[in-house]
Amino acid sequence: MLQEKELTNKYVFETRNLSFWYGSFKALEDISIGIRRNAITAFIGPSGCGKSTFLRCLNRMNDIIEGARVEGQVFFEGKDIYSFNTDVYELRKRVGMIFQNPNPFPISIYDNVAYAPRIHGIKDGDILDEIVERSLARAALWKEVKDKLYENALILSGGQQQRLCIARVLAIEPEVILMDEPCSAIDPVSTQRIEDLMVELKRNYTIVIVTHNMQQAARVSDYTAFLLAEENSPGRLIEYGETGVIFTNPEDPRTENYITGKFG
Repeated sequence: MLQEKELTNKYVFETRNLSFWYGSFKALEDISIGIRRNAITAFIGPSGCGKSTFLRCLNRMNDIIEGARVEGQVFFEGKDIYSFNTDVYELRKRVGMIFQNPNPFPISIYDNVAYAPRIHGIKDGDILDEIVERSLARAALWKEVKDKLYENALILSGGQQQRLCIARVLAIEPEVILMDEPCSAIDPVSTQRIEDLMVELKRNYTIVIVTHNMQQAARVSDYTAFLLAEENSPGRLIEYGETGVIFTNPEDPRTENYITGKFG
């Protein structure tokens, strides 16, 4: 279990004995892990081991699923996000999320990025212009769309749409960006751009990514966590550490077997 003295600066997120149910189905069991700030942490493992479920526990997106239930604790900056007085709206503002399939709104590129700042009360056009340009630039998209900001976002390619979704998250200045298979629905060239972008963004943000792509995890992440659900049991954390160590000298033979393609 994580020690009390480790709370504060070392980790942005800490889970302690986290278990999760969908109704009577137990998806995760006893996950204790710390997510380090300004780093990329990758969660790998076979389909059905609970990677995406764990990711959604970090911003309580699972709350919207009927019958979902959590046991244990999830600390974000030292505060348990599952305590009764948590402002979930504020939590999701601070912990943004990018989904597997690009999901831009069917409105202009500009309005996609300005949408959340407007909801949060920003009405001044000059300020919105600045936010839109800054967010698109951070998402490595500004140069490609600056002359068509008022065209429908759906004209963009899949990779551009995913970077637009990243810009939309960045517009509200989150502290953490969760990415659930962000490159699985886009082409290899766009994947490379997203990976380069992740490495750039970790200077200012903490990034947690779920991926089935072992090469992607090895390329971009600083830390890797391997989850596994064995013989109809819940997903468990098998091994967690620096990515270089996990991929070259894992402690658990199950980690090595998965990484080398012997199962999964």
